[in-house]
Amino acid sequence: MPRGITRVKAFSMLENTAVAGNIANASLNNITAIPTAIPTGSMTLLQTQTASSSASLEFSIDSTYDSYVFKFINIHTSVDDANFTMNFSTDGGSNYNVTKTSTYFFAYLSEDNNFQGFRYETPFDLAQSTGFQTINNGLGASNDNSCSGFLTLSNPSSTTYVKHFMAESNSLRNALEIGYHSFVGGYANTTSAIDAIQFKMNSGNIDAGDIKLYGIK
Repeated sequence: MPRGITRVKAFSMLENTAVAGNIANASLNNITAIPTAIPTGSMTLLQTQTASSSASLEFSIDSTYDSYVFKFINIHTSVDDANFTMNFSTDGGSNYNVTKTSTYFFAYLSEDNNFQGFRYETPFDLAQSTGFQTINNGLGASNDNSCSGFLTLSNPSSTTYVKHFMAESNSLRNALEIGYHSFVGGYANTTSAIDAIQFKMNSGNIDAGDIKLYGIK
């Protein structure tokens, strides 16, 4: 075998041995803990609220977590053609009127395959508005109609940056039995800390459903 090739192999074997010998806890089995300074991304369930003909559901938040996630499960409206909405507060829930700019679009398909599409919905976006943000629109009150999804709010306690939020949800609604997948994205245009959020229908009540609040570090 040529001498040059032999030297390359020998160097490669020696290099691999030296590297492995210098790595502390080279085996995953030897790692017993992750330093607390490293964000783990784990979700901690903080609170669950169950609606029962509720005019609204409110949650308080603080600076404990970098992000908060709200998961809503089988949200059912008491009246037809209602919008599931939310708004933020910077005064502990005394007022829900934070200025927001957002976008709203959805895809849809009916069970009979006669209605389908993907479109932007200007009635539900906001441009520097203090009004409630629609998360899912046109919900039906039929027994099997509901809405499920999530809302993520990033770094709400910051006093430097605006507060970004994103929501995604799916719903079955109205007599045509149409499935809607809605997307919302925007920011609360305030450098004050957001410390509360309210969910409600734009008409009628939240007849039933759960909303779970998680914190993420």
